[in-house]
Amino acid sequence: MKVFLRRHANAVLGVLNGFDRVRFRGTKRLLANRGGMMSFLLQEGVLLKHFKEYALAATERIRQATARIAEAAGQGIHYVASPSASKEDLARGIAEKRGVQEGLLCILSSVEPCWSYEIHRNRQKKEIELQGGWRKCLHYYHYYQHPRLGFLHVRLQTWFPFSVHVCLNGREWLARQMDASKIGYCQRENCFVQIADPAKAQGLMDRQLRTDWPKLLDSLTTQANPAEREMFRRTPVPYYWSVEQSEWASDVMFRSPQMLANLYPGWIRHGMQNLGSMEVMRFLGRKVPAHNGRYGTFAGEVVSDLKERPEGMRIKHRVNHNSIKMYDKQGSILRVETTLNDTRDMRVYRPKEGDSKGEKAWRYLRKGVADLHRRARVSQASNERYLNSLAVVEAKQALGDLIQGLCRPTQWKGKRVRALNPLSPDDARLLEVVNRGEFVLHGFRNRDLREMLCGANVVDKQALRRQSAFISRKLRMLRAHGLIQKIHKTHRYRLTQRGTKAITALLSARAADTAKLLAAA
Repeated sequence: MKVFLRRHANAVLGVLNGFDRVRFRGTKRLLANRGGMMSFLLQEGVLLKHFKEYALAATERIRQATARIAEAAGQGIHYVASPSASKEDLARGIAEKRGVQEGLLCILSSVEPCWSYEIHRNRQKKEIELQGGWRKCLHYYHYYQHPRLGFLHVRLQTWFPFSVHVCLNGREWLARQMDASKIGYCQRENCFVQIADPAKAQGLMDRQLRTDWPKLLDSLTTQANPAEREMFRRTPVPYYWSVEQSEWASDVMFRSPQMLANLYPGWIRHGMQNLGSMEVMRFLGRKVPAHNGRYGTFAGEVVSDLKERPEGMRIKHRVNHNSIKMYDKQGSILRVETTLNDTRDMRVYRPKEGDSKGEKAWRYLRKGVADLHRRARVSQASNERYLNSLAVVEAKQALGDLIQGLCRPTQWKGKRVRALNPLSPDDARLLEVVNRGEFVLHGFRNRDLREMLCGANVVDKQALRRQSAFISRKLRMLRAHGLIQKIHKTHRYRLTQRGTKAITALLSARAADTAKLLAAA
């Protein structure tokens, strides 16, 4: 994001990059499939006809252990009946009411969907079978104010295969790290509006990635479920830890709310007009009723410096189950955040799983914590590309200089490539598509452009080949003019720095009326 920071160096105090909210999932892999579960029962000496009693006894162990934890802490277990209730708000309210500031804050229980096993009768085979599927069972939420990690919770499934989730916040963790290092800061909710030494704080944030995650997460699980070790004493089945969802945030700290307020509308306009977002100007996902200038029912973030939009304005771009969004927080923080739920389209340079000394190659990015470093790098690169795309909004270079050479034919690998005509509907549509905000995440493929430019309902193979060749010629033209580049060892492309500047300028000029163009000139 060097281009963005150079552009606004006088207005920016510093920048902080790192995880915001991370949700880990602990899975007992042997028990995650029917074959493995049958193997486990065989080793435990449990017949299928006794499975229900065996599973109920294991669940009862967890319930009794949880009751003992609550009793030792001098509190009860609070049942949450409504699925729409915010458990985090309930936990914070209970802790505040009881005056608990450290350690176990409270334990909540709730009946929720889960993947589990049941015994079914096969009438054709005249035998009973173990079947997996979605059920409902009791879950426990253990909320902690951890001395090292800050506010977090552990969610425990009380029925086989006893999956567990751990949700923590990198900003909360950083606050504890800065307290220990005696770094001054001003924190509002989950962001820092001021940090005495941003460089040192970033170093502490980077240290989080060097954590022994299995050891840390196992210790939290043992604390929440002390019965687990005894339950699997005869046949140990460790947890495999993966990242179910991660939010990697880049917080740009501005010197004053006014400096950000002057720039932010232009960036929102850039996102709407030039990045092709399908979902913009959403006020934190809810409708806010205004009455006499007050927002009495609003329970989200309030920025008092921006009274015309007190809850902040967000622009979000989605691709599959991943997204990148930008919003202003606490008046003076510009946050760009990449959220990853699905990493199948991403790659990491590693050996095959189970062969640590084998040959390395670019393979799919796993959800396991072993690839957490690569997940962080992919997310950081996504944020940087998005911020650099914002830098061109304030660029003073003339449009003629930016698009010089684009409207003339050029050469690509010894062959002539036609000129670009940004005023024609076809070429303008092509530029709009490749500049979509969701492609900032991990680029675009021939298939992505084909579906957007030619339609997604084509089933004839010959028609698909013709459309693919048509898109290939478009990509060749954009590469020849230096607007896009191929991502190494993939079939994906992304905009170059020149492409970002030129396409943003061209699309902005197309969207402006004559009066605006004359005023700008």
